[in-house]
Amino acid sequence: MALNTSASQRVNPPLPEESKGLILIVDDTPHNLQILSTALTKQGYQVRGAANGSMALIGARNIMPDLILLDIKMPEMDGYAVCEKLKTTVETQEIPVIFISALDDALDKVKAFSVGGVDYITKPFQLAEILARVENQLTIGRLQKEQRKQNERLQAEIRDRIAAEAQIQSLNSELERRVIQRTERLNQEIAEREKVQQQLEYMAMHDPLTHLPNRTLFLKCLEDIIQKRQRQTGQSFALLFLDCDRFKAINDSLGHLVGDQFLVSIAQRLKSCVGEQLLARLGGDEFTILFESAADEQQAIELANAIQQSLQEPFHIGDNEFFVSASIGIVISHPDYRQPAEMLRDADTAMYRAKVLGKARYVVFNASMHEDVQSSLQLETDLRRAIERQEFTLNYQPIVALDTGVITGFEALVRWISPELGFVSPGKFIPLAEDTGLIIPLGEWVLREACRQLNEWQTDNITHLPLKMSVNLSVKQFSQPNLMAMIDQILAETSLPAHYLKLEITESAIMENSDSAAKILDQLRARHIDLSIDDFGTGYSSLSYLHRFPVNTLKVDRSFVCRLDAADDNVAIVQAIVTLAQTMGMDVVAEGIETTEQQRQLKALGCEYGQGYLFCKPVNAAAAREMLIGKNYILGSNGTD
Repeated sequence: MALNTSASQRVNPPLPEESKGLILIVDDTPHNLQILSTALTKQGYQVRGAANGSMALIGARNIMPDLILLDIKMPEMDGYAVCEKLKTTVETQEIPVIFISALDDALDKVKAFSVGGVDYITKPFQLAEILARVENQLTIGRLQKEQRKQNERLQAEIRDRIAAEAQIQSLNSELERRVIQRTERLNQEIAEREKVQQQLEYMAMHDPLTHLPNRTLFLKCLEDIIQKRQRQTGQSFALLFLDCDRFKAINDSLGHLVGDQFLVSIAQRLKSCVGEQLLARLGGDEFTILFESAADEQQAIELANAIQQSLQEPFHIGDNEFFVSASIGIVISHPDYRQPAEMLRDADTAMYRAKVLGKARYVVFNASMHEDVQSSLQLETDLRRAIERQEFTLNYQPIVALDTGVITGFEALVRWISPELGFVSPGKFIPLAEDTGLIIPLGEWVLREACRQLNEWQTDNITHLPLKMSVNLSVKQFSQPNLMAMIDQILAETSLPAHYLKLEITESAIMENSDSAAKILDQLRARHIDLSIDDFGTGYSSLSYLHRFPVNTLKVDRSFVCRLDAADDNVAIVQAIVTLAQTMGMDVVAEGIETTEQQRQLKALGCEYGQGYLFCKPVNAAAAREMLIGKNYILGSNGTD
């Protein structure tokens, strides 16, 4: 939505009487502009839009909005730069700015507030949250304007009172009585205005939902104690950063009203644990605790354990009973900490390490974690550059029939050979790609290259085998709204018949997108694209979704195969998976087969297909081609072809 005001216009356009305020939305994504504009307009706001930072600066000066909703990630000029320019310009420096971004790192949020933002909303956003925060900021603005007007009137009244008092000596008793009455009324007004000012200050420093101190007040208190401890050497304190595990599932399943009630209950539970220590809500399901009296690391750990134990008790919201755990990061004060943002950053880092280690635990920060974060940030930069430079290649691991050894297909596996870093393990860069969203462009490239390669082999008539190409589909790819359009486009570009493609999806990809999964999988089935459940047995392993969704293949995770032994419980697990698949008319593929004994047992259990180093390591396209051209497609059980 483009701005429609002229550059010469420097004042707000007249607002309709029913308008609640003028809002400028800055976002380079038209879809986001449309959603926000529609929602805010329905609520009675007048809305203008800007697609980039330059338009936002021009628009802000021309229309002088009451509030700006500002995206961070924009081309040419990001949201931070836009906000800094607004705050250094006299005409626009008082306009409140709310950041809306997919960036969820504590550093990004701290930076947003440091450049002048009044609030920060993480994408994907909830319209109800945006409307509430917009209304809150506009209310604060209106109260502040009213406060200024009232102060001006108060000053005028006080001047009148002083003038009247100067004439008291010459006035009669009746005039004296009236002056006293007027003074009493003015004092009452002053008291009421002071009360309003206190309310404004409270709103600015406290979370409206839980009434706990908010980020602004917490950072101020943290800064104060850091400076105090700089003067008082030998006294330590601790900072605990807490994030509720899987809280989003409650919001998504039961709605934000129940979620808000749950957050209030969590805040009350935490308050009972921390006592007089400062407890704050940073936003969402994130809480921080300033443990000022912590003498050492052990006391902070004891508090974290007390919190974990307290959260084990159920929460009762209406007729619902909930359980929640928390990941907690702990930072102990140190003279090197000069700014509150540094300490908060390290506590956030430790908290994320706790989540990576399995949630429902605490982690105490150490310097190596910061180095890991720096290394991860550098690797992310290298990964982005690698995608632009197309530094990736595909290896192909054969999938064979266990009874005959005949190749039935290949699994495409992405490899990264960096000119600077050399070979980068998939176990290192693929999780990073998942976390950063880079798996979307990378996964699209993998799917396109795998389809192109299989079509090339078919076109060259190097094999008569009806090979299928298996390609992994990540959770984030599966949740993309344009997934089917992307698959159709790739199949059309590569001329690969759809029935030669098999997509491997984890159980979590289906279960975490259950509302849309059935529709997507039905569309895949309609195109004759096979679906394989990867790493089966390690996740939900729910019979309900197997009955509901059109699944062709179950892949037994290598963790069961590598421990396969006649006396091991894994035999029973694999047997159960094979029996389940056969009952439901599905294939079974065992991953990670490395010994002839594993192959023998899998065959005996009725498993039809397998892959692993016993047959062949993943090889490049040229080696796979030679394997097919040389008719060496019967792989022996000794690991040679």
